[in-house]
Amino acid sequence: MEILRGATVAKALTESLKEQVEKMEGAKPKLAIIRVGERADDVSYERGALSRMDKIGMDCEVFVYPEDITNDAFQKAFDEINENPEIDGILMLRPLPKHLDEKAVENRIDPRKDLDGISPINLAKVFAGDESGYGPCTAEAVMEILEYAGIDLTGKKTAVIGRSLVIGKPVAMMLMKKNATVTICHTRTVDTKEICRNSEIIVAAAGAARMVDASYVSDGAVVIDVGINVDEAGNLCGDVALDTITNASLATPVPGGVGSVTTSILAKHLMKAAQNR
Repeated sequence: MEILRGATVAKALTESLKEQVEKMEGAKPKLAIIRVGERADDVSYERGALSRMDKIGMDCEVFVYPEDITNDAFQKAFDEINENPEIDGILMLRPLPKHLDEKAVENRIDPRKDLDGISPINLAKVFAGDESGYGPCTAEAVMEILEYAGIDLTGKKTAVIGRSLVIGKPVAMMLMKKNATVTICHTRTVDTKEICRNSEIIVAAAGAARMVDASYVSDGAVVIDVGINVDEAGNLCGDVALDTITNASLATPVPGGVGSVTTSILAKHLMKAAQNR
């Protein structure tokens, strides 16, 4: 079994974007990262995004607000960023604290700056197969990995475990755009294991630690693990028990897999936004 690490995919994409930035005339692409509070996972993702933008030569400004900021104050601050003509793209780290109206931000964000596909307009474009918008970065990272690996999706039986708007549903639409035959599995699906066993590609995004083992995987299958979990021993792990699926042809690890590609997709979206500008 080949283990495809995200860093390999991210490096190739980063080099391509770096060349594009060097050839650009005028202002460099500029990203705004919006963070409320000090959640460890938000800070970690922010650090990774800043590092990626720096490597490529893109500009980035971070806007940090206290966790107890009022909803009115936050919405006003967001509008100022959203309307700033010098900012090409926005990444808002989520989830926001419960007292903030996240839905209002999703509806107000400029779709042309919405790099992580949270706007209803961009989500609709994903479902319509319209590539002029932006899909969620993690879902597109899955597609980038499959493309890098040279996997022809045409007619491939594909199981997607999970139906969230962040991963499951958009990645299913993206797979179908590439002519895969997709089954979405979820908590009410009868015999998910059998569906996966009859699939050539599995995208695991259930949020269940080490759920997918060898009994789910057919010989030669491709397994993309999108899960981020903490196991009983307190270790970070995915939805796939990687050490058990030795009969797969290719798999991605957690950590070090899909998550490593998401900031490169963010940069790819920023480049597109800047070119459109």
